[in-house]
Amino acid sequence: MLTTDRIYVGGQWTAPQTSDRIAVENPYTRRTLAHVPLCDADDVDRAVHAARRAFDSWAATDLAERLAHLDALRRELTVRAAEMSALITSEMGAPKTVADRIQVGLPLTVLADTVAAARDLAWTEQIGNSLVLREPVGVVGAITPWNYPLHQTIAKIAPALAAGCTVVLKPSEVAPLSAFLLAEIIDSVGFPPGVFNLVTGTGPQAGEALAAHPDVDMVSFTGSTRAGSRVSEAAAPTVKKVALELGGKSAAVVLDDADLAAAVRAVVADCMLNSGQTCTALTRLLVPQDRYDEAVALAAEAARARRMGDPADPATRIGPLASADAHRRVLDHLERARKDGAVFATGGPDAEVPDQGYFVAPTVLAGLGRDAAAAREEIFGPVLTVLGYTDTDDAVALANATDYGLSGAVWSADTDRALAVARRMRTGQVAVNGGRFNPSAPFGGYRRSGNGRELGRFGLEEFCELKAVQLP
Repeated sequence: MLTTDRIYVGGQWTAPQTSDRIAVENPYTRRTLAHVPLCDADDVDRAVHAARRAFDSWAATDLAERLAHLDALRRELTVRAAEMSALITSEMGAPKTVADRIQVGLPLTVLADTVAAARDLAWTEQIGNSLVLREPVGVVGAITPWNYPLHQTIAKIAPALAAGCTVVLKPSEVAPLSAFLLAEIIDSVGFPPGVFNLVTGTGPQAGEALAAHPDVDMVSFTGSTRAGSRVSEAAAPTVKKVALELGGKSAAVVLDDADLAAAVRAVVADCMLNSGQTCTALTRLLVPQDRYDEAVALAAEAARARRMGDPADPATRIGPLASADAHRRVLDHLERARKDGAVFATGGPDAEVPDQGYFVAPTVLAGLGRDAAAAREEIFGPVLTVLGYTDTDDAVALANATDYGLSGAVWSADTDRALAVARRMRTGQVAVNGGRFNPSAPFGGYRRSGNGRELGRFGLEEFCELKAVQLP
């Protein structure tokens, strides 16, 4: 049975200082699955000190040995993939197909890619009379979100551990159970005590204590832009390194020569993935003004085809939102959109949804001005806003008319033309004509979507310091 009443510190499951607990709810049944510790600053301090004690030895461990531990983690996680997938479905409502393929499948790929990148990285290189060394940054505080709980954890701890850092993980209190299973697996494959540590709790309490701790050398955070700003503030007095992967309001630009029907279907599928709870989701569909009505109709048809239901059912494409708070926030956005004059081409706050669970129907918004909140703000639910443009320059300007810059897409019959538009988009990644996600490429954003990069060698380098040794 999964241990959830203790925290994992210094290689042991240990009782927290506090007896306070947080209830973890199944968002489909709305029943409590478990209770986890509501850790305070004292619990965080114990975990950080355990990581600090383990750092020198782990950093000095041969790279091949560190990577062997990560390989062992990948193998055991593969064995327990079905268990992990079912746990994620139950704690945050991801449909089974998404949980199997992405929530668990992607982290397994990231683990393998991280090991390969670490083997290939130039940890030492000669530049003139200087020997340039890549060394581990130190103790890392990893603060992860609820929407992709295992993936975001692996994307941080795998490169950190490969680089020789030690880690204290604070997962989201909304979906922390996968972190407990991960800690159980890490313990079973024999990582040295203190290399990986797990605490749970809220952001304002445990998260801020971790970000502010003077013995934490780096904080890697994924979550909302508002929370990321707070993490930066907490970390600032100790001038530690901070890497942030934050929100997005990504635009999909469909140029006038593209196959409109195919592009719209692809955008809707991307927007609705994980029930719309994806920071890179293509939530703004930009189409030529003279094909606007056609695009809205196509988007509404594609959205209506996304089946809502029990997330454990393999036929389900839209599960519940992860929590009551997430549900309320999305419905509040839709009510504001209604006041701003939105036309609900399908879905909306009054649409029929399953009787149980925190469901929002797949929604397509039309008729909104460019300055409307739903055209600018991250909604984080299954909601697509369709906007028209006059020409290519207008499309690029509209795509860039946001505080965010995390993802984007372009469709055109001419790949070179699409690539030219992609180059003009101020965003961390752009998919051209449906180009698939590459977990070895750098992932991260511009502007209020954050700083730093994850995945592949780029993510690995985030957890390194550079030292120049000047030779005679």
